[in-house]
Parts: sequence; C-alpha cells; structure tokens
Amino acid sequence: MNREFLPAEDETRSAFDRRSFVKCALASGAALSARGFTAPALAADGQTANGAQFTLEARFYQKLDNRKIKCKLCPRECVVGDKERGYCGVRENRGGVYFTLVHSRVCAAHIDPIEKKPLFHYLPGTMAFSIATAGCNVNCKFCQNWDISQSRPEEIPAEYLAPHQAAAVARQYNCPTIAYTYSEPVVFAEYAMDTADAAHAAGVRSVVVSNGYMQHDSLVAAYGRMDAVKIDLKAFSESYYAKVVTGQLKPVLESLVTLRKMGKWTEIVYLVVPTLNDDDAELRGLAAWIKANLGPDVPLHFTQFHPEYLLKNLPITPVPTLERARQIAMAEGLHYVYIGNVPGHPAQNTYCPQCGKMLVERVGFTARQVLIRKNSTCPFCGHRIAGIWRA
Repeated sequence: MNREFLPAEDETRSAFDRRSFVKCALASGAALSARGFTAPALAADGQTANGAQFTLEARFYQKLDNRKIKCKLCPRECVVGDKERGYCGVRENRGGVYFTLVHSRVCAAHIDPIEKKPLFHYLPGTMAFSIATAGCNVNCKFCQNWDISQSRPEEIPAEYLAPHQAAAVARQYNCPTIAYTYSEPVVFAEYAMDTADAAHAAGVRSVVVSNGYMQHDSLVAAYGRMDAVKIDLKAFSESYYAKVVTGQLKPVLESLVTLRKMGKWTEIVYLVVPTLNDDDAELRGLAAWIKANLGPDVPLHFTQFHPEYLLKNLPITPVPTLERARQIAMAEGLHYVYIGNVPGHPAQNTYCPQCGKMLVERVGFTARQVLIRKNSTCPFCGHRIAGIWRA
C-alpha cells in the first residue's frame, strides 16, 4: 500500500513498519559494528530490558512545589505530578525531575526523497534518512500516522539509535540530510537536537517536519539546529484547531514568524480538507498572512486529503479545489505554490516567478530535472530563486 498519492508524510504504517526499520537501521548498525558499535540487547517485546538508555532529563521544564513540574516545551504547559506524564505521553515526572522517555528510541526509519517531506526548495533530488519516535502534542482527527503519534513509547516496537549512529547511517547511505518526521519532533526535541549536533559534526544536515506547536524558547533552541523546517499549518482558523487538531493556531503562526526572524529556510504544507478548511475567504486570508509576515518566497503546498483515523466521513479533496486554492494564493502574490499528493500534476513543478519557465520538473517524489544554477538563479532570466540548492 505504498502509494504515491497518499499524503507525503503519512505512510508510516505501510512503508515504515517494523520490517522496514530493521532492514534499514539494524542492517546499518551491523555495518557500524565494525567501527565499534554494538546494538543493545533487546527484551522479548522488542524493547530493551529496562529502557534506561532511552531516558534523559528533559531540557524544557520548570520545577514547582510538591515535586510537580510545568512543561515548557509546547503551549500546553502541562503541570505534571510525580510519577505522571504530560499530554504527549513521552515525558514523565520522576520525583520532581522531568524526563524524556524517547531519546534514541526510534520506532520508524526509512530513506526518503527530500521531496516527500515535502521540501521542494531544499536540495532537490537528494535523499533523507528519516526517523521518528512515538508521541505527539496534538491529536489531529485526520492523522495517518496515528499508530505511532498517539501511542506511548512502551506500546510500539522501537530500536536504540544514538545520535552518532543516526549520523553514521545517513553517511553510509549517502544521505546528505537526516529528517525528523512521521510523528511529531516537538516531543522528541532533545533527541533531534543531539542528533542534529552529531550530524553536523559528521557533515550531514538536518531538517524537521513539524506542526510548529511549540514555545518560543524551545523552538529557538531545537529548531535553531536545523537546516530547514517544514511546518504543517493545519488551517487558518482557531475553531478548526480546537475541533480537529486539539491545539491552537496562534502559537503556530508565532513559530512561523520566529523561524523567519531566525533566517531558517521554511516551507508550509496546508492539508485541504473538504468542507472544513477549504473556504475561499480562509484561503485568501492564509495567503495574505504568509505574504505579509513571511514574504512571498515561502513555498506553500496545498495537499490532497485522504480519509483516515477519526475523519473517514469526508471524501478525497477534489483536484479542482486544490487548483482553486493555488490560484487564490498566487493571486495574493505568493511566488511558489504547489499541489501535493496528485502525481503528475504540473503544479508539482517549480517555475520561475519572473519568466514562468519550468526550473524543477518532478515526477511523483522524484526531481527529474533541476535547471537552477549553482548561484540559485533562473538560467533563462537570471531571477534569484529562493531556497537551498547546493549541498
């Protein structure tokens, strides 16, 4: 069921199952053994005997009275009592000290085209070693990776993959990038930070695929280590976030503005759900906000919804709806607007906003032709094309 038209980052249960992970990560671990790496002994359920190597003190929390803590990672600010966990289920208070339970606890891994994130203006045609742990800080009704995002770490098989090992796997498979993806990297921020540091030391870059539902300080600390960021902007209304996402829109918009100020290359995905977030006025407001606050060169991907998880009563997004959304965004002045999950659609290609010539031709998740010069300009008219084009 590894179908191209499924949402680009929503194939974990098919393509990134246990067997795929073992083939990719453990085979790589065997290769690393020659350089001193020995995979940890596993318990019968696929976890290590006591899980201690997955446990590390969290970096974003405040100690309170009576051994309580307040989590400062995301806007929820969970107040967690002793021996309890926060909303995400992967961070636990132990005697007044908050711990992440998923450091190096990888439950999904695969090698993907970078276009599958999707990142279209970041090293097109290259591959990314993509990894995830359990957990998420929201509960989207349309989530296609719900079996890992909505699980506690003990409930799903996982393997130990330390930061330096992840970097070595990326190098072994000639991946210039590690991608933190599939579930929600916000909740495994410490692991993503440490892995990005190890990756940079090994000459490997890092990108994050995130909901952006994060506090300012944790965002700066964690995503400041990333070379590119893709944010899933679920809708442009607070009511949708409350009813469908169990989150808030405002902190996500604030995250996008912060990333802009940090100078991070950022792309936005907007999953168009029929009748829920496809109103013309909302789409126009979204595009106008992006142009005013982030600039016209931020790529915006309108992707096709497929019924899944708790939202199976709606149809697949009609292609004309996606085309209308693209037309609205371009009319508002955005330069790079794409249609996703519709293989073969011409709006998957990159065009020069000045002369209109096609610069990157994509077939599915493959960049078949990249005409942008090394100086990041259009070869036809010399216009600068925003993005990261050189390894």
